Amino acid sequence: MYLEIAKLSKIGKRKVNEDACDYWLTSNLACCVLSDGLGGHFGGDVASQLVVSSAHDRFHQQPECSARAIESLLYTADDAIVRKQQQNKELKEMRATAVILIVDAANRRATWGHIGDSRLYCFREGRIILQTRDHSISQSMVDAGYLKQEELRASSVRNQLYAALGNGDRSEAEILSAEFSIQNEDVFLMCSDGLWECVDEHEMERMLNLAPSASGWLAALEKQVLLRGNQKQDNYSAIALWCKDSDDKTLMPS
Repeated sequence: MYLEIAKLSKIGKRKVNEDACDYWLTSNLACCVLSDGLGGHFGGDVASQLVVSSAHDRFHQQPECSARAIESLLYTADDAIVRKQQQNKELKEMRATAVILIVDAANRRATWGHIGDSRLYCFREGRIILQTRDHSISQSMVDAGYLKQEELRASSVRNQLYAALGNGDRSEAEILSAEFSIQNEDVFLMCSDGLWECVDEHEMERMLNLAPSASGWLAALEKQVLLRGNQKQDNYSAIALWCKDSDDKTLMPS
């Protein structure tokens, strides 16, 4: 199996890009990390970069596709943010979301975990089959029946989170308990709220079914963000990963 991966991270209409994302490849593994520093806390950009850099170091120390590995990457990132808070009191309030995906191309399996409202979607045959649950007040209202799912994006409390890295409390992090078996043409999308708040799920599916490549899909998603965004457009970031049975040697081979 081959993995085609593309990423983007843009500043939007903000002064600083508090999003960060990256991915790394070994002989048969891909690790993708995306983080959004919380905008209401000074140092959000520092926090998100710490998530990515600490995850990079930890993954390369022990590359594997397992729930244990996801837990280690999330907890290592949390520790890095807390240490920086302690070293610099100006950064004591900084926090960050995180979503991490590891794919084992040789054994056709994947695992992931997240905290906050940066999301992971899994698409199969062009349709969303899995989506992470936001750790937000508005999502809790949806779960309790006080808000409809389609009203979440417009909720007045949509940006209020109850879980993030840097709180020193890891209990809210959600990690896939069992490995996920991937199939040919499965697609993963990881994105910050600056992207998904401007592109609904039906639009994601429609654009995916028209896209020629992972990078082409991200370009279409970005076009929608730019069309729908306003003068306060948030930072927006995404990583797209396509799983393919292919002889295209420009992709990551199993």
